[in-house]
Order: sequence, then C-alpha cells, then structure tokens
Amino acid sequence: MIEKNKHSNLLEQAQYKYSLQDVDEPNLYREIYPYDEVPKVAFNHRRVPLCMPDEIWMTDTTFRDGQQSRAPYTAPQIVDLFKMLHRLGGPKGLVRQSEFFVYTKKDRDAVYKCLELGYDFPEVTTWIRAKKEDFALVHDIGIKETGILVSCSDYHIFKKLGLTRRQALDHYLGVVKSAFDAGIRPRCHLEDITRADFYGFVVPFVNELTELSKEAGIPVKIRMCDTMGYGVSYPGAAIPRSVPGIVYGLHHYAGVPSEMLEWHGHNDFYHGVTNASSAWLYGASSVNCSLLGIGERTGNIPLEAMVFEYAALRGTLDGMDPTLITEIAEYFKREIGYDIPPMTPFVGSAFNLTRAGVHADGLMKDMEIYNIFDTEKILNRPPEVAISNTSGTAGIAYWINKHYPLEGGKTVTKQDPLVVKIKEEIDKLYADGRTTLMGDEELEQIINFYYPRMKAEDM
Repeated sequence: MIEKNKHSNLLEQAQYKYSLQDVDEPNLYREIYPYDEVPKVAFNHRRVPLCMPDEIWMTDTTFRDGQQSRAPYTAPQIVDLFKMLHRLGGPKGLVRQSEFFVYTKKDRDAVYKCLELGYDFPEVTTWIRAKKEDFALVHDIGIKETGILVSCSDYHIFKKLGLTRRQALDHYLGVVKSAFDAGIRPRCHLEDITRADFYGFVVPFVNELTELSKEAGIPVKIRMCDTMGYGVSYPGAAIPRSVPGIVYGLHHYAGVPSEMLEWHGHNDFYHGVTNASSAWLYGASSVNCSLLGIGERTGNIPLEAMVFEYAALRGTLDGMDPTLITEIAEYFKREIGYDIPPMTPFVGSAFNLTRAGVHADGLMKDMEIYNIFDTEKILNRPPEVAISNTSGTAGIAYWINKHYPLEGGKTVTKQDPLVVKIKEEIDKLYADGRTTLMGDEELEQIINFYYPRMKAEDM
C-alpha cells in the first residue's frame, strides 16, 4: 500500500508503519553498551535531512530535574528565578514552559505564587507519578500540562519495571487515558530513549499515542529523554544513539509534529548542547534545559547556552534579554550560595577573564581580538584581566584603565612609569614565593601608595 506523507508530500510505502515487537528477552545493545567498556558509537551511514521547524524555543526544568541534584530551592527563590525566566524569554516567550514538582507544600506554594503572576510565558507545568490521585492534584491546582514517565528502553521495561514490552505499552496507554479523563495535556517522557529499541518499541508506542490523541482531541507531547547522555549528533551514526535519527524517526514514521517534539538531554559525555542544537536542526521545536545546567549527575542542557545557540542559528535573539543571564548567575551566587565553576561559559567568573599579558595587550588594542563578542553589551559583563606574574605590563595597564577611569578619557599605557613600578612590586612578591592571583584591594593599595591621587572611589 502506498500513501502520501503529509509532512514530506511524497508517496511512501505503508510498510514503514512499524508494529510492536514483543520480545522474550530484552535488547540491551550489548555491542554498543558493554558496561565494562566505554560505550561505542556505531554508524550505518544513513543520513536524514535537516528539517528546522518554523518556530523553536526552550523549556525549563530548573525546579524539577534541577532540584534532583542539589538542596531544594525555597519558594521565594523559585518565584524570583521564575520572574527572571519570564524576562529572559522576552515578549515572544522563547522560554516557553517551566516544570515543577508538586509533592511538597513548599513546591505547591511556589506553583501557586508563580501562577498568580499571570504570565503567559513560561507556562507552569508539572511532573507527576502515573497515579490517579496525582492527576487529580494537578487538575485541582489548575495545571494544563503535566509530564508522565514512560520509560522506553528494555533496561527499564524488563529490569526496573519487570514487564514485557506489551505490558509496558498497555500500562502507559492507560495512564495517558487517565490524563485525558482528568482534562490534562500529557507530556510523555520517553526515558532512556538512546538505549531503546527504536523501531521495535518507541515508534509503535508513539504511533498508538498519536491515535489516542486524535480520538481524545487532546495533543500529546513527546519528550525524547537522553537520560544517560548517550546521544550523538554525528551524521551517519546509527540508532539508538543518533539524535538526528531519533528526531527524524518520530517526526517521519510516527507523525509527531515538530511543536510536539521536545529534546531532554544530559551532559555525561559532553554532548548536551550539541545534541540539543541537533534536535532543533532535525525537526524538534523544543529543547528542555535548566539554569546553569544544574541537574542529575553531570547536569542538563544549560538554558543560557541554548539562548546563544538560538541566536546563532536564527541570526537574532528575537527579543530575549541575555543580560538576565548575568543577573541569574549573580542571584545564584548571592542568594542561593551556589558556587559556579569559574570557567563555565557565559556565567563563570573567568569566562571572559585573561591572565596572559599577551591577551591583555590584545584587549587594549582591540577588544575583539580576545573577547568572543561584546560581552559588556550582550551580557553586561566587560572583559576582565587577572593580575599575576604572567600578566605583564599590558595586563596591569588594562586593569588600571578599567578600575580607574581617568579624567578626559585618558588611559595609561604599558610604558607608563606607574605601570612599570607596579610590575616591579608584583614581580618581587612572586619572586618571594607567591603563587596566588593579586586581589583588587591589594592592587589598589599599591597604586594608592605610588600614586595617591588615584582613588578607587573615583571609579
């Protein structure tokens, strides 16, 4: 039988409509995942077309997955961060949703306070267990969409749940029907999809979800969960690790529209951001992220990273305000007491800081030489120089010009006698065995000693 595919507008053979393979033994892909060795990346040389959706956006799991790896946020902290997410996403709501737990009074208080703000974006959604009382709880709160765990690899179906594929599929469909009965839009979290039998379970399961959705007249969102970070974006990589293959397969063979496809990745193998970008490129509208990448084990996709991926791929920030990224980072440090690793892109204290004199010399001549973009304009973070025995006179001059604006827009050069004298004093300290960076207060004391007319308060 030949049918026209409404997505590709091509005639296709119906044999590509996959049926459930209810196997007796789990398929654990032992050649790819031997467990006592590093997981392998297999290739089948099958490439799928780029298919960037008309619209792409981010969703947030800071208050769900992000709370599984650290001390829970307080309700006021959640509300503060939610307000910043709203401002960061801009008028187009590019931070489209935010996901919450609802099991404790603290979490529910935060949900109520966020709902009271009346924002269109981020929409408040939840994550619940597949139980009727949980659906009732979400419905009573007034939540329109909730996440439901539907583990899809044989590792989970056979080993964790103790079910067959057919039993798991029937159970999951019953749970989704319960969500429909409660008037809730289900978001199905296909846990461990990068170790799942894609054509033997995932696609047949999603096909049945699609049919249920049509019957109920309620959309079902599919969240592709790379639970262990095994996904890869390499062209020609084979299922189950191929991110392009997974996104294309669900879009093409299960008929899931782009706006109902969402990627949720982890960073165990450093592929978090590239996999999320690939999900966009190959047909998923949504990528699920957390602030600063905080999440289970190695963390989730950093939301701030995807802000810049969006701008790079679309050529515009579309109204997002990236200065909020700096504000959020400062809030985490000041109010939450979270120590951001210094070299973390965009938010770490050293992300646009140089310790090398040759780099400082370049910055003095033209910021563009050693700064990734205008970080002062885009992130409200001017480039910094740390002073040590490797900074040279160029680093010292740059530091003085940044911390001591002179009258009439004058600046000191690396040949200035003051700069040379300060370098001599710093060299003495390191010659005596110092190994740490110079602090701002120390430098101010040295400057004020040799040039008392320059005061830090004149900044």
